Amino acid sequence: MESSFPIISTAILIFFILDPFGNIPLLLSILKRTEKKQRSKIIIRELFIGLSILMIFLFFGEQFLSVFHLDTQAITIAGGIIFFSISFKMIFPDPNNENIFSKKDNSEPLIVPIAIPMIAGPAALATLLVLAKTNPNHVGDLLISLLIAWGATFLVLFFSPNLYKILGDKGLNALEKLMGMLLLILSVQMFIDGVRGLLPTFH
Repeated sequence: MESSFPIISTAILIFFILDPFGNIPLLLSILKRTEKKQRSKIIIRELFIGLSILMIFLFFGEQFLSVFHLDTQAITIAGGIIFFSISFKMIFPDPNNENIFSKKDNSEPLIVPIAIPMIAGPAALATLLVLAKTNPNHVGDLLISLLIAWGATFLVLFFSPNLYKILGDKGLNALEKLMGMLLLILSVQMFIDGVRGLLPTFH
């Protein structure tokens, strides 16, 4: 009997990768020169564009990987390494990392940099590629997980001005570090699963 797919835990993993709390200062910096009336409209539009891109990679990611003849175990191990790197940067951010997406004019952002790479960034796309490859029979469940994670991200970013006022810089940094720690644990587990899957091939 086929085991059920962990929709909630997968949604949490995707949510960690999307890192909405870590993106709040960046988002507010991008939109600080736009009119307050336009901010909500811009956030909603960019989030839906980002979701569309994520869904494309979810449904066609396996075909993309098959072109390069990549094994499931290799993808799982590579994903664990990628997530480890992401989590490490979340826990120990670079103090000299400047915000390259800060805008110096009043133009309205379109697709870049909010939809890409803030929402549909390399980490999120790589995550969906890994999940689609390692769970080819659960694409529908993966879509539900993606929608849950995206919905939570939507709420966080849409109400980000209020969250920023409540939590402040220290609160947001603490949340991002907590998410980084949890992602670190998940990345190690993914690496172990990939190695365990390779062991029978050495007999």
